[in-house]
Parts: sequence; structure tokens; C-alpha cells
Amino acid sequence: MQNDKRTALQRLKKGLPPGDSELVRELSAGIQFLSDFWREKYLLEYIKQGGSKIKFVTGWEGSGKTHFLELMMAEAADAGYKTALFSAKEIWLHDFKEIYFEILKAADLMDCLAGCGRKIIRELGFDPGEIPQGQSFADYLAGANLLDALTKREIRQLLSGMFLQNPLMDHNFAFACSLLTGYLLGYPTLEEPNKELLLGWLLGSKDAKLLDLRKLGLSPSKITKYNARHMLRSLAQVVRSAGYAGLFVAVDNLEMLVSSDSLEAIRYTKLRREGTYESIRQLIDDIDTLSGILFVFAFERGLLDDDRGGIKSYQALWMRIQNEVSSERFNRFADIVDLDRLAKQEYSPQIAARMSEKLAAVLGRFDSSVAPIGEEAAAGILERIPFGKVALPRQVNAATIGGMEEYP
Repeated sequence: MQNDKRTALQRLKKGLPPGDSELVRELSAGIQFLSDFWREKYLLEYIKQGGSKIKFVTGWEGSGKTHFLELMMAEAADAGYKTALFSAKEIWLHDFKEIYFEILKAADLMDCLAGCGRKIIRELGFDPGEIPQGQSFADYLAGANLLDALTKREIRQLLSGMFLQNPLMDHNFAFACSLLTGYLLGYPTLEEPNKELLLGWLLGSKDAKLLDLRKLGLSPSKITKYNARHMLRSLAQVVRSAGYAGLFVAVDNLEMLVSSDSLEAIRYTKLRREGTYESIRQLIDDIDTLSGILFVFAFERGLLDDDRGGIKSYQALWMRIQNEVSSERFNRFADIVDLDRLAKQEYSPQIAARMSEKLAAVLGRFDSSVAPIGEEAAAGILERIPFGKVALPRQVNAATIGGMEEYP
């Protein structure tokens, strides 16, 4: 844990967000104007009640985009959501199945199915907490001479009602989840190799043979970019059936789509860039068929300003996300969230100084010479912001850190 904190502090010194939910909350100043609103209106109301939404977050370098994503990840987790955060620098986005696989791994399907199993146990009139650790529900019933034919039938009916009879779930996805939940309950029985086979297919493993899956009663096809959104919709249903509020998915560094840096592991060709825009466009069009998902895509302002390769170059997407009515006031309901406009409207010298105080307090645990800037210096930074392309939070951080020595 200490090493994790040290890593987080080293990231802060480089001008990066800490990657630690406790520290990201401790360091937050001013951004609560937006994060509190999202928590109340989306996480605790609209998404939790079954709605779905796609948001875009932009700003100049150092505007706090990744910090905001990490903060909302922490808020979502506290509100009972399964969360996923990944970067366009690491995951190909032009093929939606790669996005689906990443979300599925982050959601921990077996944990979700364990929640579904507990729900079934309660519906049968038992308390999951009374089942001894390491013992399946079926073994628990058998030990009490309660695993009779009628009880087995009820378990199968409940599994069918939860998965197979849900019209929003892909049939094969539902069948696989029913079998895997039965594996966790201990009935219907499923051998370990078949459990791994089902999980492998859901995660796109090349070792999962479709012929072997058919022997289990499925009629599957390979998961592709064409059916991956339907699989995601099915996953969202499982997440909510397990008792979670929904899915919070954050995709960072979308500006990678127009990056020409040869050192990056992932580089997007024109075809792959347009494939990514098309995937997002299709996701927007399908959003009303999803339930309980909040997607957030973050990117530097260049992705909006680049007319040749940026979002505006793909009209089918741009027409769906551009704000028809623009106001001088920051709109917290807007689909494209401009963190620079937020800073211009809401960040005073007092807030900027508070940012510095929080950063100095955290860094001071390793270097007592770190001192926060005052309100006068913060006001000077605010005056320079409109004339540069480095955002307020990054400039405040740089002024606070100054010539600080490397951490020991």
C-alpha cells in the first residue's frame, strides 16, 4: 500500500493524476461543481433508474480530464456501480468488441453472477449469509435434506426467469450466464472445464471452440464488432440483476485518434480512426436500447479543432453530439463538457489557491519544503489562462511543485 501511495505521489510530481481514489478526492478543488451534479443527476437518479447516457469531456492539456474521470470512478463505485476505466493509448477502439471485452473484464462477470445467485437464494426463502464459507447452496440444501425435485425445479425456473426470459439479453449470453450461475449455486452442475470454456467464449478466447459450446446447448457465434453492443446490453442486465446500480465506463485519451507520435504503441490510420467514430456513432444511436450505463469519453481539445481528422471530420458523429444551442454559461447537462469553460466560469483565485494548498499538503508528506502559492499568484495564473494552451490545474500544479527534489 505504501508503494502504491509513493507511485501516486510520483505521478503528481509529473503533472499526472494520482491514480488513487483517496488522493484524487483529497486533491479535488472546484471540480465538485460538476462532479457533485453528475453524481446527483446521473449516478443517483437517471442511470440508476435504468437510463443510459454518453458524455464527452474535453479541455486543453492539464485541464483535469483524467483527474475528473478518476474522481467520477470513485463516486460511481461508492454509488454501487461496476466501473471500467481504460485509455485509447492501450485499447483499440475501432472494433467495439475490444471495448466490450475490456468492460467485461473490469466488471468481473463471476462476481456479478455470484450476486445473481444470492438473489436466487433469497427468492427461495434462504439467507445467503447462513451458508458456510466454501459450501455451495446445493450442498447446503442437501445437508438439510432439502434438495428435492421440487426445489431443483424452482432453481431452474428462477435461473430461466432471470436470464433466458429477459428479452434484453442475447440468448447465448443468457444461457452461458445461467449455466455459470448454476455452477456457483452447485445446481445445475457444470464441470470446471466447461465453466472455463464458457468464460473463454465470453472473453473472446480463440481456444473456445464453437463446436464444444454447442454440446452445452448453446448456438453461439464468435463475438464481433457487430454483435458486441448487444453483448454489452446483456452484461448491463446481469450487472443490475446482481444488485449493482449499473455500469460506469470511462475512456481516456481519445485524442490518440489524431496523434502522429511514432513512439506510441497504438497508432490510428484514417480507416481505424473513422471506424472508431462509427463505433461511437452506433453506440449513441443504440443508447436508448441500453439500460444503466454511463459512458464518458475524454480527449484534448485538438480532437475538436482538427478539421481533417478530428470529430468534426466525421459528420455522422459530429451531428449527434454538437450542441445546437451554445451559451456563455457553463451547462452541466451538456453532452460535451468543456473543462476550460468550467474553469473560466467557476474557478476564482481562492479556488486556485485551494488547489495548490491541497497539492502541497499531499506532497509535503515526502518533502516538507513544498509550499502552496497564495491567492495573488493564483490570480496571476488566472489572468494568463486565456492566452495559453496549458490549462489552469496544470499551471497551478507546476507553480506549486516548482523545483521540488525527486522523492526518496
